[in-house]
Amino acid sequence: MRLPLLTSLFCLCLAAPALTAPCGNTAAGFTAWKKDFARDARRAGVKTPGLQALQTAQYASRTIAADRNQKSFRYTLEKFMEIRGSTTIIAQGRKRKARNAGFYAALERKYGVPAGVLIAIHGMETAFGHFMGDSQIVPAITTLAYDCRRSDFFLPHAIGALKLVDQGAITPATRGAKHGELGHTQFLPGNALQYGVDWGGDGRVDFYDMADALASTANYLRKKGWKAGKGYQPGEPNYAVLKQWNAASVYQQSLAIMGAGIDR
Repeated sequence: MRLPLLTSLFCLCLAAPALTAPCGNTAAGFTAWKKDFARDARRAGVKTPGLQALQTAQYASRTIAADRNQKSFRYTLEKFMEIRGSTTIIAQGRKRKARNAGFYAALERKYGVPAGVLIAIHGMETAFGHFMGDSQIVPAITTLAYDCRRSDFFLPHAIGALKLVDQGAITPATRGAKHGELGHTQFLPGNALQYGVDWGGDGRVDFYDMADALASTANYLRKKGWKAGKGYQPGEPNYAVLKQWNAASVYQQSLAIMGAGIDR
């Protein structure tokens, strides 16, 4: 499940393709939608492997159920941090930073993002890589592209997932989160293409490799406006960048608190 060398080689149009098939809120129209979407995907540069993955994708009912039931983002900050295990993330995060201090220092020199932020993201997204998802990426992301609720947002990521299949980066069976995110820090496929970093220098970007995933996360934040040496607490210059990672205010607040706790 690896991505080809260098993000400069990636070509992904992030404008959502104009579809003739209507979106839908049940499985009933998914097959017809896929046929029309295949034509748009082909025009966007998706090749035979990606088109075949689209053809075999089944409507992901579990993904829709998860999308309709995101209760944690409606909790208070205290409850959200409790559910996400903030105390454990901070404690384990400090140990991870100490064990691999050179790696995190190198990331901060290159991208300006301190270790605490990256480690807190890693902890919140996948419990430091212990659980990276149990849903097939292609069915999940194409179902969300078809679903009326946020179709425009997910359409470019569906194209991205099919291009990842073309490149051999993922297969139709590769698993990630229920919304189609992949790897240690749960990148959406379109973002994986744009911001992926080959930190290990092996000629591949692998979001299931911790170093590549965290470097890619740091690169994403930098490209979204992170300013080296500036703070990331509420009211400080980099706090607004946290919204680019996750739009939920409780997530942003938790990330700032956990990051500071790890970097202390």
